[in-house]
Amino acid sequence: MDEYQDTNAGQYQLIALLARQHGNLCVVGDDDQAIYGWRGADVANILNFSHERRGCNVIKLEQNYRSTGTILAAANAVIRNNSMRSDKQLWTASGSGEPIALLVADTDDDEARLVVEQLQLAQYRNQRPWRDFAVLYRSNAQSRAYEEALRMEGIPYILVGGQKFFERKEVKDALSYLAVLANPRDEAALVRTINFPRRGIGDTTLLRLQQWSLEHSAPLFDTLGKAAEIEGLSEAARKAVTEFHSQIMQELASFSATNMAAQATALFKRLGINQELYRTIDNPVQARKRIENIEQVINALAGFEERNPGAGLAAFLERIALLEDNRRESDDDGDKQQDAVTLMSLHASKGLEFPQVFLVGLEEGLLPHHRSMDEDPEVAEERRLCYVGITRAREQLTISRCLRRRKYGTWEERTASRFLAEIPAELFEGGAAADEQAAPVDMGLDFFARMQEL
Repeated sequence: MDEYQDTNAGQYQLIALLARQHGNLCVVGDDDQAIYGWRGADVANILNFSHERRGCNVIKLEQNYRSTGTILAAANAVIRNNSMRSDKQLWTASGSGEPIALLVADTDDDEARLVVEQLQLAQYRNQRPWRDFAVLYRSNAQSRAYEEALRMEGIPYILVGGQKFFERKEVKDALSYLAVLANPRDEAALVRTINFPRRGIGDTTLLRLQQWSLEHSAPLFDTLGKAAEIEGLSEAARKAVTEFHSQIMQELASFSATNMAAQATALFKRLGINQELYRTIDNPVQARKRIENIEQVINALAGFEERNPGAGLAAFLERIALLEDNRRESDDDGDKQQDAVTLMSLHASKGLEFPQVFLVGLEEGLLPHHRSMDEDPEVAEERRLCYVGITRAREQLTISRCLRRRKYGTWEERTASRFLAEIPAELFEGGAAADEQAAPVDMGLDFFARMQEL
């Protein structure tokens, strides 16, 4: 049986029953790559195998044919801090290779732009295809900043194991509310928001409202305000439509072009979007992931507002539309050439490899993730996840983090991941101590000047 470290209790019992008569059982796996505990896998199955079946032959496959010596040294240094693991040490005959690059940016948006800049430089310098590069992150919500940065540069990318950020339902829902505030006559946005969160305005009611709107040549939003005059609506539906129209009118009167992120946060809280997601999604972990995506919408709005003070919601939404246009062009190019940068979560990256990997967001609370820190003080599975990420790189590994990260539009100070401190300083470019608060890279250095130097 392959991938034995990922077996759960039921699979363990089934295998034991199948092998009970003859005891003829061969399992293959790596306990250091056991990263699916959240879906029931039990790493103890492989760790206890040799104790349960005394006299079995254990063969260690320690020679690695993928990564350079430096990358393997970093991976070994991190994973050896897990106390419950089998004793092994990866090695390679292919040489030490390039040192690990460490990027420290001031903010999360700066981190994404810096990663994309370094990716462009490496692609130009080494004449690599885009498919040689991968950006790996702990949480799918982190993809937003990298998708934006890649789109702005017109670089094709593929997102593995999930929807592209601006195609996710909860993101479209949040943006639709902002679109209604920017222009209440945006009928597509209005239709999307009218019953989210659910407020008792069903398809039949919406159809009657749209018919009345067409018959009287009135915008749909104005039609909502005349619900009392429209025949064919139930009293409950009439009341729900009137309340929704009144709420949007109040929001329109109070929403201003300053401090928009804070206003959007308060709006989504008043609407009860978080509660709606927890109520309608059975899995609380999945609900939390969708809430994190809405948080990223607010963070994107805060970043836009900081760079464009007083620009307003309409300008922010125009920028999103521009990014969507760039995405479609990049997707078309990627489809033709089958050549695109890969964005994926660390969980999705298992079993894959890339010549150059950017392992991003190595901060406490992200990797290791704050939920895992609460559940497992030793963060053993998170350390294995970091190990998997490091060993996806064949030739060059770049690790990045930032000093400040937005949370619902407000700044939060960040500290370096404990896993960075576990990697020896001599493995990094310049031998810098990775766990120190290094000065952020200067984002003002002109990209084309760097190209000229090359």
